[in-house]
Amino acid sequence: MASESTKTPPRGTRLSGKVAVVTGGNRGIGLAIAKALVSEASHVVISGRRQETVEEAARKLLSKAGDARILPWVCDVRDQDAVERMFTTVAEEFGHLDILVNNAGISQSAAPIEKTGVQLWRDIVDTNLTGTFYCTRSALPLMSRGATIVNVISVAARESFAGYAPYNVSKAGALSFTQTLRHELMERGIRVTALLPGAIDTDIWQQVDPTASREKMMEAESVAALVLEAVVLSPKANLSELVLDPIGGAL
Repeated sequence: MASESTKTPPRGTRLSGKVAVVTGGNRGIGLAIAKALVSEASHVVISGRRQETVEEAARKLLSKAGDARILPWVCDVRDQDAVERMFTTVAEEFGHLDILVNNAGISQSAAPIEKTGVQLWRDIVDTNLTGTFYCTRSALPLMSRGATIVNVISVAARESFAGYAPYNVSKAGALSFTQTLRHELMERGIRVTALLPGAIDTDIWQQVDPTASREKMMEAESVAALVLEAVVLSPKANLSELVLDPIGGAL
């Protein structure tokens, strides 16, 4: 029989006392992940670029948070100083960090490479790849053995799509970064998981392709449920890569 100290905590309390940061946690996949973490009693810091959407998301989370704390934070992950300020605040408010979900990301409308603007390229690569680096670099001093990093990437990391060069490159780079990070953190006991979802039914499709059928796309809640299971694993277990594809194809 398991001792009291080794029993698995009951559902709803499995992350009690844990602290999580979810970038891009103000909407879509990020908000769904934040809700899943809160459902297990985790304190959650959510970030986004717009004050009003971050605060609105925080109100939604607070309604289900119980004793868990919700900290909304305005942060553009492209801005190194802004990222460092966010994690300085996490250190001051909580003293440590158990879960980092690098979810902040942007996409684009389709355009061939010769018509892809330089600023668009920079915005996408800086957000999806460099932002993940900035956040991870600032988070690591707050993390110890048993902590988890989940990088929300895309199937585009492995399968490039015509017309989306900046997005494809940023996601392939994020996967390579994640694989490197995993090897570096193994001895420290910090788990690193790459999440590669296919098409998810979120508002980002209004930008990518407003005509795309949402019928066969996955729900953000399905992604969040899988992230939660990766986070609550035993410290002795690790899910190095999670790939989610819609049944019957995305479109």
